[in-house]
Amino acid sequence: MILNKETAKKTAELLLQIKAIKLQPQEPFNWASGWKSPIYCDNRIILSYPTIRNYVREHFARQIEEKYGKPDVIAAVATGAIGIGMLVAEYLSLPFAYVRPEPKGHGRQNQIEGNLEEGQTVVVIEDLISTGNSSLNAVKALKEAGANVKGMFAIFTYGFDTSVENFEKLSIELHTLSDYEHLLETAQNTNYINTEEAGILRKWREDPANWKP
Repeated sequence: MILNKETAKKTAELLLQIKAIKLQPQEPFNWASGWKSPIYCDNRIILSYPTIRNYVREHFARQIEEKYGKPDVIAAVATGAIGIGMLVAEYLSLPFAYVRPEPKGHGRQNQIEGNLEEGQTVVVIEDLISTGNSSLNAVKALKEAGANVKGMFAIFTYGFDTSVENFEKLSIELHTLSDYEHLLETAQNTNYINTEEAGILRKWREDPANWKP
């Protein structure tokens, strides 16, 4: 869910500006999943741009407080969201933790790194939502540890139907600073892509697993 449309457009503009998101309808990327894709997103690049990372952390913080008030803990999904999650926690003067994809195979075998007490309220930070599986795996780990997960905030989502269904199944609210529709609208308005390229990008989103350039 987008909480602020102007923030969604501005975030999309900034992600395109620093090439955290690249759109190449004519020269598709190869995803690790094997999919061909006209879009590639790496939001970790935000951390290299102080003005933009500050914009993201402040809008995350503002929206979290507006929606949930101050939680007890900010938790991030490893590894992509650790940096921005820590910035948000620092901005809100809150404890921080992060969640690994699976428990460590040595030492204390932690999956959750940081102090988390049973019953504490948690807002989860993620950098990117595709299918939502890895993000929701982190939520499950937090719930198993006794956390009261209020919701998740992510920088960007592709808006795949499967991700929407996955979040609904677990009854987890997802809020994003920007999304695929606002990205395409912004990319067209700034002449980053033309109408034909926007059509290709919309077609891909309908069935990304079987899309062919």
